[in-house]
Amino acid sequence: MDTVVEPAAAAPATPATPEASGRAERPYDPADLSSLAFWSSTAAERERTFAELRAARPISWHPPVEGRLIDDPNDQGFWAVVRHADLVEVTRRHDDFLSGEGIVFDSVPKELLDAAQGFIAMDPPDHTKIRRLLVSAFTPKQMARIEDRIEANARRIVDDIAAKGEVDFVREVAMLVPMHNIFDMMDVPEHHRLTLAETSELIATYRDLPGGDPDETIAVLFESLTRFQVIAGEIIAERRAHPGDDLVSALVQAEIDGERLTDADISSFFALLMVAGNDTTRQSTAHGMKALTDFPEQRAWLMEDLAGRLAPAVEEIVRWATPIMTFRRTAARDCELGGQRITAGDKVIMFYASANWDTDVFEHPERLDLGRTPNKHISFGGGGIHHCLGNQLARRQLAATFRELLTRLPDIAVSGETVYGHGTFFHTVSSMPVTFTPEGR
Repeated sequence: MDTVVEPAAAAPATPATPEASGRAERPYDPADLSSLAFWSSTAAERERTFAELRAARPISWHPPVEGRLIDDPNDQGFWAVVRHADLVEVTRRHDDFLSGEGIVFDSVPKELLDAAQGFIAMDPPDHTKIRRLLVSAFTPKQMARIEDRIEANARRIVDDIAAKGEVDFVREVAMLVPMHNIFDMMDVPEHHRLTLAETSELIATYRDLPGGDPDETIAVLFESLTRFQVIAGEIIAERRAHPGDDLVSALVQAEIDGERLTDADISSFFALLMVAGNDTTRQSTAHGMKALTDFPEQRAWLMEDLAGRLAPAVEEIVRWATPIMTFRRTAARDCELGGQRITAGDKVIMFYASANWDTDVFEHPERLDLGRTPNKHISFGGGGIHHCLGNQLARRQLAATFRELLTRLPDIAVSGETVYGHGTFFHTVSSMPVTFTPEGR
């Protein structure tokens, strides 16, 4: 069983390095990407700022983001990467732009990073080894088993709401889609499922916690990650003793060239699936429902041939949603990007929410186009070694969910105010009422 993560005692502040002092002397870009007000605005309002930067200053230097969990004297700001081509370049230059210093916008305690981010916050050679072992567990047999469960869970979710006529789409549909599927994949015991789902949501929406006190938020995050580790440890120990045909059993048995995953590796991946695997599909499902309501002509086009048009529609929904808005890298050395000199240790933030609206790549990106071809969105990453391992799983979940919803509840639509979160990582939908004609009437 893993060692439970403990909050570290506060370390004395260290003086800024000469490099950090040099960063402080750079002029900050006048565009606001750092304030709480910016991240509390609408996606359309944020896009106006992104469009200005893409056109005139695609690689720009900004002050540290507001609302950080810890004060880091070396955090003097960040480079904003807003164009599609530059974002793809950063993802593919993994020797220059590292993940090991963290992949989230905020400055957070290292212990939290180590416990929460898993192999996506690793660099080669560790990342290479762990990813190979994880990929080896996703066998054709595993994927076939998952496919059957995805279809069954889509039916189950619609069965549960079909007679109601009105529900909160987030709580009764979007949240449950990945929750049921991931729990089934890992054969999580029923008595742990609600606890894990609530803990996952809390971690993903930590910027929306009431009060906003950084120390309290850190304590809540440590408590949540400890809860993940304890439950994961129980499940891993049970599967090592009594393996089945679930994903955790496949992970404990995965082996390449004599290498195996440790309990800590599996526990870390467990936490990653609980949070990132859950929230990406959840947000895409919610944003997809809102888009189908806001663009009725596109919905009508889709329904003319649902079976034939669903695959490209899912790609456009994922682009439109951009469920993960930002990803951080850290410069490994002094280098150049888009004509700017980047200094070793600089934060480099990739704005996926901007790149997916880049007019150099997408014609009329402000329009939902369910038949968009080609659709070179970067919602699953821009390629390179960190491309999303669960991208096919997400696509299958979205296709099954919308197929079931649109077939059985053809007039389902958003009927009231949609409430969004204010985080800098997930593009969160907190609540969204929908109405529909109850099935059978």
